[in-house]
This record gives sequence, C-alpha cells and structure tokens, in this order.
Amino acid sequence: MNDIAFSQMMPGAAKANTRLKTGLALGLILVLVLSLWIGWVPIAPTELGGIVRVWLGMEAGQDIAGKALVFGMVRIPRALITVLVGMGLSAAGAVYQGLFRNPLVSPDILGVSAGATFGAALGLLMAGSSWLTIQSLAFFFGLTAVGMALVIARVVAVRPMLVLVLAGLVVLSIFNASITLLKYLSDPYNELPAIVFWMMGSMSRAQWSDLRVAMPIIGGSLILIHVARYKLNVLSLGDLQASSLGLNPGVYRLLFIFLSSVMVSVSVAICGQVLWVGLVMPHIARTLVGPNHEEMLPVAVLSGGIFLLLADTAARALTMAELPISVVTAFIGAPLFAYLLYRNRGSGWS
Repeated sequence: MNDIAFSQMMPGAAKANTRLKTGLALGLILVLVLSLWIGWVPIAPTELGGIVRVWLGMEAGQDIAGKALVFGMVRIPRALITVLVGMGLSAAGAVYQGLFRNPLVSPDILGVSAGATFGAALGLLMAGSSWLTIQSLAFFFGLTAVGMALVIARVVAVRPMLVLVLAGLVVLSIFNASITLLKYLSDPYNELPAIVFWMMGSMSRAQWSDLRVAMPIIGGSLILIHVARYKLNVLSLGDLQASSLGLNPGVYRLLFIFLSSVMVSVSVAICGQVLWVGLVMPHIARTLVGPNHEEMLPVAVLSGGIFLLLADTAARALTMAELPISVVTAFIGAPLFAYLLYRNRGSGWS
C-alpha cells in the first residue's frame, strides 16, 4: 500500500462510491429488519406493528405478548449489538492494516482479543463473579495487552512498526498460554465448558445493558476514526513521509491503536471472540473502492455490520441448537478471503 498515490478522485468514481455506500446503508437496514423476523419464534411482517405496540405498552395483546417480549428484549438489542460489533471489528481491521501497511493484519495482532479472552476466562473462574465483573475483566485485560505491546516497542525503540508487531506476537503468546493454563486448572464439568463456549463467540448473551455500554464506546470510536480517517492515508505512506507532510506519526498512530483496541476489547467483552470479520471486510472494501481510507473505511464499516448480522442470523436459525458465531464467520470468511486473494492476485496488496 505504501507505493500507492492517493490522487484526486474522479467525479464518476466519487458518484459510484456514493451510490455504493448508499446501497450498503439500505442493505444494512434491510438485513436488520429481516433479522428481527427470523428465528425459532417466527414473527410475520403483518404482526410487527401489533408486536411493537404491545412491547411499548400502547395496547394489550395476550396472544402476542410472548412474541413482543422476544422481539423487544432479545432480538432488537441482539441485532443492534451485532451491527455495532461488526462495524467496530471491521474498522479496527482497516485501521490496523493501514497503520502496519500489511493487508494480512487483523484486530488481534497486538494481543487484544487474547487479553480480553483471558480476562473473561479469569472472571468465569472467580467464585460468585457477576456478568459485569466478567465483562470488566475482559475489557481491562484487552487494553492491558495493548499497553504491554506498546511498552515493549517503546523500550526497544528500533524500527517501531516492526517491533510493535513482534511485541504483539509476544503478548499474544503470553495470553494464549495463560488461557491454556486457566483451562487446565478449571473444573472440566462446569468452568471449562464456559470458557470454551466464550472463546467460540456468541451473541446470545446480548442485552440492553450491553448496548448502553457498546453504543457510546464503539459508536464514539467509530466517529473519531471516521473524522480522522484521511490521516490514515498519510500514515500508510510511512513515518518519514508523514512527518514531511506535517503529521506527527507517533501521536496519531497511538490514537488509532487506542481507539481500535477499545472497540475490539468491548466486542470481546460482550460476545467473545469473533474471527475473520476484521480481516476480510477491509479487503472487500479495498477491492470495491480502492485503498483510499476516506472511501474504504465507510464501506468496510457498513460491510462489517451486514456480514456479522447475516452470520448471527444464520447461527441462530440454521440448526436447532445455536451455532457459535465464529464457526459461521470462519466458514464464510475463509473461502471469501481465498477468493479475494485469487481475484486480486495481480495487485500490490495481495
């Protein structure tokens, strides 16, 4: 990506990208509505109006009271959280790939996901720990992992981007080993299955309280990244070029890493590990609109929301027992990623 010049977009291309983003936004709304209908408690489109009125308390309806409860307390918060997590992971992947100038980088490159998973596993092993405690530990250790990688890179202080990647691998290995140790020490009948299921990822635990946490953190981070997304173009050219253009690469790199890591930590704290979203969606966006982050990042964010919502809908509707969402994203994301590599085999980023 560092050899690509970000030239002025032609008017025709700008209009095409605007139409694409509009289409993705409308597609996201359509998929969101469909996800509210699909499930083991079927909700017909003709029942939707009555269900909403019963859920809001505007009228009584004993025959659809159960469906109104499922609609208002399960499906709406689950769908909205799924969209936020998909958007956050996609944005984090796009940011990391731009910062490290490597299209194979994913949001767990600095050990964020492993640290958050360790925190959740630790909370699951603590006697009497609440759901809030588990999520808080996941969020704390996710940021701790990033902090450790940054400290190691700062101490070494040689070729900072390369050292940061290597430091992330060190932190990732440490937390993965710690997770394995916790699994070894856990009760194989109660605690171990809980840790394993957490690592598989699931949106089934989503609640309105989670949305109240995720909305300001992930939503706010997305807004800040969107506002400063053009600076990713400069940072992707390298530190020397960024400094010559009047940008402080160290400050903005730290800002983007922090915002991305916060989104990943919150996502893992809410739903466990969700794989492939942050790796594949930026590639799709880059294939559609090119490497310019001003155009690519919004496309990646919208695509991530659609992709994860479709995966979650499939996970809870395909079988009698709900599938782990990472299984669905892997089965879809891995072949899609292989196709993208083949399709873009002649370009610089593949």
